[in-house]
Amino acid sequence: QVHLVESGGGLVPPGGSLRLSCAASESLVSIRRMGWYRQAPGNERELVADFSASLIKDYADSVRGRFTISLDRDKNTGYLQMNSLKPEDTAVYYCNAYVQGRTFGGDYWGQGTQVTVSS
Repeated sequence: QVHLVESGGGLVPPGGSLRLSCAASESLVSIRRMGWYRQAPGNERELVADFSASLIKDYADSVRGRFTISLDRDKNTGYLQMNSLKPEDTAVYYCNAYVQGRTFGGDYWGQGTQVTVSS
């Protein structure tokens, strides 16, 4: 059973930066695509950044120019670099990835990591 393990969340003041990581728990798999989502209390989960299988990156308007998604396929790890953070970026962040193994493939979710932007 493959898991996506997230890390990197925390408390940061406005204007600060964080880098989230999302790593596959198994080495003999490939991450084909990855998306980062967030969910704030009372809100629906929203897509903030996407790295497609064809290597196209896309961002929500609210984070474009501040967040950067990347994927290191050699390490089976994706990243979300978040700069110039704002209080409205506060949410639980989840990664979602299509993971391909030798005999399987499917969509998986990370466990979520809390990002709090506050002074």
